[in-house]
Amino acid sequence: MSAYSQIADHFGRLSALSNAIGILQWDSDAMMPKGAAASRADSMALLRVMAHEMAVDPRIGDWLGAAEGEGDLGAWERANLREIRRSWTIQTALPADLVAATSRAISACEMAWRSARENADFPALLPLMQEVLRLQREAGVAKGEKLGLSVYDALLNDYEPGGSAVQIDALFDDLAAFLPGFTQEALAAQARRPEPAAPQGPFAVEAQRQLGLKVMAALGYDFDRGRLDISAHPFCGGADNDVRITTRYDEADFSKALMGVIHETGHALYEQGRPAAYMNQPVGSARGMSVHESQSLIMEMQACRSRAFFDFAAPLMAEAFGGQGAGEQGLGWEAQSLWRRATRVEPGFIRVDADEVTYPSHVILRYRLEKAMIAGDLPLKELPLAWNAGMRDLLGIVPPNDRLGCLQDIHWPSGGWGYFPTYTLGAMTAAQLFDAACRAEPDVLPGIGRGDFTPLVFWLRTHVHSQGSLYSTDELLTRATGRPLDAGVFKAHLARRYLDQA
Repeated sequence: MSAYSQIADHFGRLSALSNAIGILQWDSDAMMPKGAAASRADSMALLRVMAHEMAVDPRIGDWLGAAEGEGDLGAWERANLREIRRSWTIQTALPADLVAATSRAISACEMAWRSARENADFPALLPLMQEVLRLQREAGVAKGEKLGLSVYDALLNDYEPGGSAVQIDALFDDLAAFLPGFTQEALAAQARRPEPAAPQGPFAVEAQRQLGLKVMAALGYDFDRGRLDISAHPFCGGADNDVRITTRYDEADFSKALMGVIHETGHALYEQGRPAAYMNQPVGSARGMSVHESQSLIMEMQACRSRAFFDFAAPLMAEAFGGQGAGEQGLGWEAQSLWRRATRVEPGFIRVDADEVTYPSHVILRYRLEKAMIAGDLPLKELPLAWNAGMRDLLGIVPPNDRLGCLQDIHWPSGGWGYFPTYTLGAMTAAQLFDAACRAEPDVLPGIGRGDFTPLVFWLRTHVHSQGSLYSTDELLTRATGRPLDAGVFKAHLARRYLDQA
């Protein structure tokens, strides 16, 4: 076997192990009984150590050196070696005992977060989350020394390869200066329009589920390679060719679960559309989390909060909840009214329920807080006070308790430090990709109005999904849209949708 064949075979087996970890993690988050938490934590720690040992196998360095000198490799194979070297450099920075300790700390903290969130009890979570933070810092130091990066950038690099706090600071400081004034303009424009009628609940969970399944099918989700379930925090997970999504239901507001389903379906479409020939290789992986978030937000925000979408979806919604007809029964089920409600701007406490205008402020807050906690400038015990102060400054509201504040997300308890900025980087990327898709394929919006997402999904499959990690994030976006990330496209999109509505 050639050196390239040997290294590709090794990473194919590592991918199979990672798939098993992914399914166990999904089960932990969606279906596992509480009594299994301790034994599951032990199993996950062992599997993650095994995966880490495979990822730092000393033969990899030799294989890389030999394979990189082979002259018959194509562009995909050379990109695969580049991604393997990047991964190997990161993984060899982490000792196995740190990987095991991190896995156990995360498993314990995730389980404690569920009850702490339910009871709005931050002190109960504090010691476990403190341990996760300590280990994340330790990992960031180790990776940073190997990569020549700051501690925060080393953690960010796991989710956004090539990203840096310096770049994000510039983008987010610009948005933080823009958003408060724009939000007030959008609220003023909204106040000049009649209040849209609200469909009256309750909305049965099973009816919500069936509606979600219909919309997933329209978007192009492959049910032979995935499923829809319930979890405390919506997510997309699983394994290659087994891409599972979850949502959570509120009988008082069906739109929360539906938009959650659409968001996670966008993630799943990306995973289901990755290049089949390289599915089990690093080059076949998604190109970082800002691109991944762009795929969920293209569906949730760009496509499914467009006016066209409600021409298709309004009859489905009315049918699902018995809202057909005129008079009181039909009130609020008109496409125009549903669209107005879906694009309503209203500052709120919960990030995943936030409207498109205020959502970036939620992310900017989390980014600033996690950067300060990693640096040691913000003690973890002071997080609730700092969170509330940031909400007041950015959104003008203060959560009444920590369940609606710093306990609402699972990311920090699950070790996702450095993840949050990718949400708003993804929103900007989504606006740019959707703009390019509509320019290239004039039937994108008319198709959405008919419930035909094929033109949009085909364009995304061609320019994003099928490209895996062949290119860097900047290269991928430039090839797809003709330019690198441009915040002006996102701002122009907001202005069209929220200031220019008839």
